Amino acid sequence: MTTTTRIPTVTPMSTEPSLALNQHSFLQLMWLASPALPIGGFSYSEGLEAAINAALVTTETEAGNWLVQQLHLTQSRGDMAVIAQAAVAWQKNELPRIAALNQWVRTTRETSELRLQTEQMGRSLTEWLRNRYAGEAAHHTSIEWLAQQDASYPIAFSFAAHCTGAAARDALLAYAFGWAENMVQAAIKAVPLGQSAGQRILARLTADIPQAVEYALALPDHARQAFSPMLAILSAQHEHQYSRLFRS
Repeated sequence: MTTTTRIPTVTPMSTEPSLALNQHSFLQLMWLASPALPIGGFSYSEGLEAAINAALVTTETEAGNWLVQQLHLTQSRGDMAVIAQAAVAWQKNELPRIAALNQWVRTTRETSELRLQTEQMGRSLTEWLRNRYAGEAAHHTSIEWLAQQDASYPIAFSFAAHCTGAAARDALLAYAFGWAENMVQAAIKAVPLGQSAGQRILARLTADIPQAVEYALALPDHARQAFSPMLAILSAQHEHQYSRLFRS
């Protein structure tokens, strides 16, 4: 992943939130996107710490470039596309389809630490859902099914968003912003950067999130991918990095 890599483009669609998004759904999505959600997202840098250690990311500009490209080249092509497709499957209660998407996520992680991340966050979010909807029979069966599947984080998130009644586009906007906020905090700690620099990077990511969401929504199964060689190499190196702040 380099600053010269071509970012995918897609014919622009409406980037406005769904008109059907009511206040309850909006607040629930804000809750899911919050770094305060106890699922451990703050403890991962997704290869960024290794890039910093390798001197590939040393400044605010380089950190911003890295994260913008990660949004477009890995998130929108992979996890965000899975969430978009799972949203349709949850509406139709197509459990085999969701199981297949979950298997795709688990088997396409390019390093053990990236796989452990999606498994741990998926289990933590499933447990959060179990507590959140305790006593609500309508969700109980699906939550237990998620636990049996050892749901990855994108699949658990897709169900959590489904429970709010939000449309796929709104769910992806919330997911992407939550990811961006966690990654910016990782950059602030590891580069290190000041809070104002972090806010400028977050502004860059926020401006690019709608395009990434539209790309993910339009992506068919055969175009979904998890192929980022430089990120995979850095992640593998990070597994044995002498000193580190993050688990990935």
